Amino acid sequence: MSADTPPPASTEHDEPLVHAPIHDFVRKLRQPAFHSRVVDYVAWQKSRRAAAAAGATEPAMPAWAPLSINLDLTTACNYACDHCIDWDILNSGISYDDTKLRTSIETMAERGMKSVILIGGGEPTVYPKFADFVRFLKDLELQVAVVSNGGRNDRILDVIDRLDENDWIRLSLDAATDPTFQAMHKPKKPVTLEEICAGIPPIKAVNPKPRIGFSFVITWQGSERGAGAPEVIENLDEIPRAAQLARDHLFDYISYKPFLTRTDDGAEVMDPDAAKAEVAEIVARIHERIGEARAFASDDFAVLESINLKLLESGRWREWTQQPHTCHMQALRQVLSPLGLWNCPAHRGVPKARIDAATAFSSEDATRQAADATAAILGRFDATSECREVTCLYNDTNWWIEQAIEDPRGLTDGPVADAEDYFL
Repeated sequence: MSADTPPPASTEHDEPLVHAPIHDFVRKLRQPAFHSRVVDYVAWQKSRRAAAAAGATEPAMPAWAPLSINLDLTTACNYACDHCIDWDILNSGISYDDTKLRTSIETMAERGMKSVILIGGGEPTVYPKFADFVRFLKDLELQVAVVSNGGRNDRILDVIDRLDENDWIRLSLDAATDPTFQAMHKPKKPVTLEEICAGIPPIKAVNPKPRIGFSFVITWQGSERGAGAPEVIENLDEIPRAAQLARDHLFDYISYKPFLTRTDDGAEVMDPDAAKAEVAEIVARIHERIGEARAFASDDFAVLESINLKLLESGRWREWTQQPHTCHMQALRQVLSPLGLWNCPAHRGVPKARIDAATAFSSEDATRQAADATAAILGRFDATSECREVTCLYNDTNWWIEQAIEDPRGLTDGPVADAEDYFL
């Protein structure tokens, strides 16, 4: 049996942690589109552990693709945000071979991938072939999400007609006033918060189906993106006004999450203890402002909190730093960037988290190599140690899979109704 023991369950005095559907990854993996892969993965891990215990040759991991990927189209960015967690890898000048990238995506789609999130490590809309690439993804019948800084909403307008109700767009804005926006984001070409928000109604007018979100990373005095970096701008008191701004400009939701920093070993962590104010004071202020923001919620506009923000507010955030030895999500959700294939967004760009080259899955040999490299990192990357400070969004999902592997019956949870949300 594994020595892994899940963290203690909440006490009767704790409020239950209720996931927003977009963050309920266990339920997502029980959808029919994913469930059989999870069953097969559990069976493979069982046979692998049995072989290791017997001193026998371990079975190779089947040449699976991840079910969902974060795809960094570029490391280039048109902003210079002081709170950017990927600051150290921006504007590296390294780029894809576009043909090989498309082959990689086609291969992953053939082998089970269902969704692609065009996101960080750079600004996706500055990729020269952004619009054409989104159309390419939709031609493969993949679900597509775009996380953008909003500075090039015209690029999104160009492709909004190809997106549907299962796709989404999220703008990282983090402010309710333009002075705060300018101080935090430092756009390299003039653009205001008001101009960005004013671009949403025209996009909605062309196609109202995809959900469009306003992302707000909460920062507080004393926050910094890493040791020695300058303090970031505090925006905590703009939480309610940002909700009103988002609602008034036809966003479908606003999503709040806490500021994250990087430790010396590269992990992306939540560290409220580093603030100048007492943690209890910060949490109380956040809780109060979120309550004020909820006044703007309606049938057409949602106010959402990330898992780690809910944990911070409840005082339970350290519980979710207790990880099993194996991070199983490494096999199911990966990050592909011009710098390589990585095991997790929280370790993007960190050498020990690199699975393979950026050309992974671009040929038959590269596909086999990516599977072998994924199996290797599942064995060598000890999440109990490497993620000991990470309040992991996938913590309960990893424990759910770990318990299924250790259960002689395997995965006993059957499939659930398909919500057609394949983003992990």
